Amino acid sequence: MTTAQPVFASEAPRTTRVASIDIFRGLTMAIMIFVNDLDGVQGLPWWTHHAKANIDVMTYVDMVFPFFLFIIGLSMPLAIRQRLKKNPSIPQLWLHVLIRSVSLVALGVILANAGKGSAALMHMSPYAWTLLALLGMALFLSVYPSNGRHANLHKWLRLGGLALALVMFAIFRRLTHDGHVAWLSFSYLEILGLIGCTYFAVSLLYIPTRRWPWASLAWFIVLVAFSSLCSAKIIVFEHGFPLYIWPFGDGTMAFVTMAGIVTSVVFIGEERWQTLRNKLLLGSAFGVAALIAGYFLTPLGISKIRDTPTWGLYSVGAAVLLFTALFWLCDVKKQTSWAALVHPAGANTLLTYLLPDVWYFLTALLGFKWFELHLNSGLPGALRSAVFTALMLAIAGVLLRMRVRLQL
Repeated sequence: MTTAQPVFASEAPRTTRVASIDIFRGLTMAIMIFVNDLDGVQGLPWWTHHAKANIDVMTYVDMVFPFFLFIIGLSMPLAIRQRLKKNPSIPQLWLHVLIRSVSLVALGVILANAGKGSAALMHMSPYAWTLLALLGMALFLSVYPSNGRHANLHKWLRLGGLALALVMFAIFRRLTHDGHVAWLSFSYLEILGLIGCTYFAVSLLYIPTRRWPWASLAWFIVLVAFSSLCSAKIIVFEHGFPLYIWPFGDGTMAFVTMAGIVTSVVFIGEERWQTLRNKLLLGSAFGVAALIAGYFLTPLGISKIRDTPTWGLYSVGAAVLLFTALFWLCDVKKQTSWAALVHPAGANTLLTYLLPDVWYFLTALLGFKWFELHLNSGLPGALRSAVFTALMLAIAGVLLRMRVRLQL
């Protein structure tokens, strides 16, 4: 599977949802599922896959991950505002941020180590280990009914899920290339882990300064400058720091998320001076400015794999302009029926994100390889990926109607 994937915003109650954010998230989720499945299809044009690291170019596939980073920023001001209305405790807010970040990293570690365990050492298939670990995290992160009728059962399901996940972490064993027994690998946190670290890093900047409308724009500029200096090798971390020590990385992922916060302040902030005309003009201006800044930083390279600022800024520009159009269409004009298939995925993002992985690991566990041997090239393969995407979105919609949801 490819790594053009996301994360996830804390989801506010249904009455406070912004349609354009859900639909933006759902559209991005649909593209993610499609391009991930398409990665196993042969004989397709180069632009249907990630661009290689040794060339200065980016494809639409390279924009999926930064779109999710951007969506996290879009949702943060609204989610934090709603959380503080329910409970104004700042320590409780930071506890929520920490739990959410650690949960994302835990999910990322599970997916990064999926299929790498030793069946002989763990006494189970590595794919069974992955499914059980994901089941434990799903039970822990599930949204249970709040009517109180089965509060104790829900409490034990949550605690049982956490215990199951911890047991799976404890029993994991793998063999290294030189034959030594090793535990989980933390060298790559997978996309969910990267998002968890970025969410935590941006929270460190945004939460203390959230009352100042222009603070997020200032942080965005600072992070773009930091990313540019790192890309130009003016700032060099000689030995590097893992993200769990320095969650900002080289600043690129952080500025993409901060750009989402800037956009959120423009469109759904509480500043009364913002008319609809001003929102649309400011949003469009910010998007165009990001594209122009990306163009001027092109000498530093254009690459997702190299994490260059131009890649981040081009993704920001495209995301801001797309969201501006969606806000006008979905929230101003109230035209949302066209997005009926993707809307549930935007409202139940984490579960939708995990559904394709559950399918891949389950079929691997059962030894089902029909799709790997058939419909795996050219147009038939692309159509197969489109059907698979529609199926995953439909299942996500059914689960949402059944009130099966995961939430961080």
